[in-house]
Formats: sequence, C-alpha cells, structure tokens
Amino acid sequence: MSDPVIAAIEGLGVEFEMIPCDPDLADTAQFCEAYGYSLDESANTILVVGKSDPRVYVACVVLASTRLDVNGRVKKKLGIRRTSFASAEESAEITGMIMGGVTPFGLPANLPVWVDGLVMTRERIVLGGGTRDRKVVAAPAALGLLPSVEVIPDLARPLEQA
Repeated sequence: MSDPVIAAIEGLGVEFEMIPCDPDLADTAQFCEAYGYSLDESANTILVVGKSDPRVYVACVVLASTRLDVNGRVKKKLGIRRTSFASAEESAEITGMIMGGVTPFGLPANLPVWVDGLVMTRERIVLGGGTRDRKVVAAPAALGLLPSVEVIPDLARPLEQA
C-alpha cells in the first residue's frame, strides 16, 4: 500500500526530505529543540472546525513562532459565528492523521488548506510527515502547488501579540 503523504508530495514534482524523529518528540517545540530547527522554519497544520450545521473544516498552516488567529481571521473568513480547534479525535477522523503528524500533503481533496502568508516567505519549512515518527522538509512553494491551498495574509499573529 502506498503512503498517501509521500505520494502527494512526489506528485507535486518538488524536492523534499523526510526526517525520521522520535514520536515522543513530534510536537513542534520539542522537535525543534531536540533536532536543532528554529520555530521560524517550522510550521504547524491545525484543523479548525466551524460550528455550523453542517460543520465546516479547514486546515490552517502557520509558522510555529506564530499563533493562528482562530477567533478573528479564521472565523471571519469562514463566515461562521463560532469556531474552535478540532479535537484530536475529529482531526484524526477528518485528516486520517494524528496530532503531531498532520501535514497539508495527502489531506482529503475536499478539505480547504489555508496557509499564512509568512510561511511562504521562508526558504524551507518543516512540517508534519503524516505520522508522529517523521517530518517533511520542503520549500514553501510546494504548498502553493496543492489544489486546495489558499495563501492568506495575517492568518496568524506573532506569539507576543497573540
């Protein structure tokens, strides 16, 4: 059986590297500290749920040095009164991936992916690898090749302003 994350990245025709990691160190801050990466070159993929009927989901990609503006920018763009971070269970059900491994590569085709504009300014980014035992390193331009991606300025705020 093929790996959907690797198949998705290879299908884009971009250079990438898979980095193995200890699953206990998969959470971004721990990973960066243990493996020598900065929070400014690492990005988190966060599933947000719009609490409407039916529920609406969006995957948001933000630098680890920022905080997703879920109650401001995301809520306004979704046009929904109530939003929140999806639970670990919801995230696994919708993405097919567990927290600490969620990546924009290999997500369901009908799931929108919103990328904060700052992510696109980096030379390279470290993202989840689909599982907790690996990370993907690629140029941010790879994200722009995904069919469901929209780059959104100010989707996140610096941590000190969050």
